[in-house]
Amino acid sequence: MIPARMSRPVRVFLLSSASIAVAALATACGTQRISVPKSDPTYAGAVLFSQRCSGCHTLAFAGTHGSASNERTREPQQGPNFDVRCERPVSRVLYAIEDGGFEGSKMPQDVVVGQDAIEVAQFVSKYAGRKAALTPGTPTCDSKPIGTLPAPVTVAAAPVAAPAKTTKTPAATGRGTHGAKTAPRRTGRGTHAKHPPPSAPASKHRAPAHP
Repeated sequence: MIPARMSRPVRVFLLSSASIAVAALATACGTQRISVPKSDPTYAGAVLFSQRCSGCHTLAFAGTHGSASNERTREPQQGPNFDVRCERPVSRVLYAIEDGGFEGSKMPQDVVVGQDAIEVAQFVSKYAGRKAALTPGTPTCDSKPIGTLPAPVTVAAAPVAAPAKTTKTPAATGRGTHGAKTAPRRTGRGTHAKHPPPSAPASKHRAPAHP
């Protein structure tokens, strides 16, 4: 408690120092919640799990405590405790995320999708079940194969066909389609040049002779 008689500048300095200390402590706690090393390939999935799944699931490696501690009082939105529940192979986890929930629970749609869903599934399948009780004759979660996910299928775009070339047909003319002259029409006298008409016959009467 700050004494009442303390001068105003000193009180302001102490309050500011206390606020900075609290903020630094809160920041440090936030970074320590996720215990997965940043060099781990599934670290991004741990961050996403902490941001999107902490309200309904418990997984210590992501610092989440959303599952019910007592199954009898569990709420419908509270999901499995992944500290003690093994989730392998990874394809099973991804299917549960995309299908809307694990066995016995339902998740909201589109909590994580696409590549984010893949990263969360890889993280959960790697770290879930590590605090499960050991049962004689039962294989541990670490001994079960994680498996792999199929490569995403990409559909190639269909090539665009080039427009077909159109050829122009020449218009028909009186000389034919090739511009050649048409043959002359035939007449009764043939196609050759006309012959000259025959000369007039000579007169049979002779003019009388003059004396």
